[in-house]
Amino acid sequence: MTDVLTTINTRSTPQAERADERQVANNAGGYVFELDDVTRLRRFLVLGTDGGTYYTSARDLTRDNAGSLMRLISVDPVLVVNTIVDISVAGRAPKANPALFALAAVAGTASDEGRQAAFAALPKVARIGTHLFLFARYVEQFRGWGRGLRHAVGDWYLDMPVDDLAYQAVKYRQREGWSHRDLLRLSHPETPQPERRALFDWICGRPTEDAPALVGAFTEAQTASADRVVSLIGEYPLTWEMLPDTALDDPRVWHTLIAKGMPQTALIRQLPRLTRLGILTGDTGRAVAEQIADPDRLRKARVHPVNVLVAQRTYASGQSARGAGTWAPARRIVDALDAAFYASFGAVEPTGKRLMLALDVSASMTWGPISGMPITPREASAALSLVTAATEDDYEIVGFSTNLRSLAISPRQRLDDAIATIERLPMGGTDCSLPMLHALEAGQQIDTFVVYTDNETWAGRIHPHQALRQYRERTGIDARLIVVGMTSTGFTIADPTDPGMLDVAGFDSAVPALISDFTRGL
Repeated sequence: MTDVLTTINTRSTPQAERADERQVANNAGGYVFELDDVTRLRRFLVLGTDGGTYYTSARDLTRDNAGSLMRLISVDPVLVVNTIVDISVAGRAPKANPALFALAAVAGTASDEGRQAAFAALPKVARIGTHLFLFARYVEQFRGWGRGLRHAVGDWYLDMPVDDLAYQAVKYRQREGWSHRDLLRLSHPETPQPERRALFDWICGRPTEDAPALVGAFTEAQTASADRVVSLIGEYPLTWEMLPDTALDDPRVWHTLIAKGMPQTALIRQLPRLTRLGILTGDTGRAVAEQIADPDRLRKARVHPVNVLVAQRTYASGQSARGAGTWAPARRIVDALDAAFYASFGAVEPTGKRLMLALDVSASMTWGPISGMPITPREASAALSLVTAATEDDYEIVGFSTNLRSLAISPRQRLDDAIATIERLPMGGTDCSLPMLHALEAGQQIDTFVVYTDNETWAGRIHPHQALRQYRERTGIDARLIVVGMTSTGFTIADPTDPGMLDVAGFDSAVPALISDFTRGL
């Protein structure tokens, strides 16, 4: 007869059972730790909730995150605003929507102190016209247009240098059912500056000859010949968004835009069109490739790595995901996008430590998208692991579900090839204890385990934090665990009271640096 007393074990508990009173059930039926609201906010700001998860609809996931956000706003709205600003200004998130939504929530529901902080942060977070339109859409979900909100939006139009404002007015004319005309009529900004006042008149549809010169150039370009458009581009800071469709079919227009200096994000987005027009050859192709991979340009433009990754995969495939056409990818451009992906994370200091980069390849990691982008957590984690691998000498990349295997991917491969290798792996359940158990059984000496997962672990005979504890005890290595959360759920396998464990938001552009710093004990 089995001694039932042997079934009680506080050092090795099946993941389907609670090992710690602080643990909660995840969506897969396993038990994990619950994130605090501040960490949850960071995940939401970086990853968003578009597409939901394997177990949770987008609507339910959004409601769950919104509840966490509202709790935090009621306790410390200024902290919420500061977190939003930090992540937004540093370009750590691939999309601005979550930050603008969170800022609108503070502006609409917080105390007076919180609302004032949100209003003061508006120009830092809503840096372009499109951002302002999104904020206007979101804020009406929480409040009406009172004096404070009108004043904050009005200041956005009054404090920006008038030439920069003219650029915003003609480049980002409307979105989400909002236009600059709508916002000016709601906010009623008053200015003594004749040129700014004339710009306001033009935006509101009142003809004027005193508006900034860019407005006149934009107006003329709408009916000008291609030759004249080329001349106007040379004289004024016109971008492709400001030009009529007829002009965008002329290669001369694009050659001129490139020579003048296209914004980094716009250039990357237009690569398929430029390829179809035969522009990315010879000296122009070399110049474009150099610009795409330029670390300084990427940093100044706040180009996020996930946007580069999506662009690289789409461009290398030669086919639009939306069925908008095909092209023959230029090898030089594919290589430049590869380089840009790594460069967009900034400089990462090697740790000199022994790392295991463990990718959760279970079925729940195939659900997407991340931040509304056409990429799954499984694919994103593979790409993210390669950034750390590119800076380290002593590492192993493994994939796991209910079993574990070494993965033959490396930063020497093209990104799309490495991701394709991950896509071909069989799916299964999730056991996030496997990296530690495997290293223990194989006698591997690991200083830091980096686990990329959605934290929906449930299938193991032991919890991940217990497996790490056993690894430490049996090897004498004070090993660390970094959990890279790839979805905006409120769960983590990291014990929040263990100083040797860290939870970070997947595809935060700061992740590789955070991994390096934590591994080095900083």
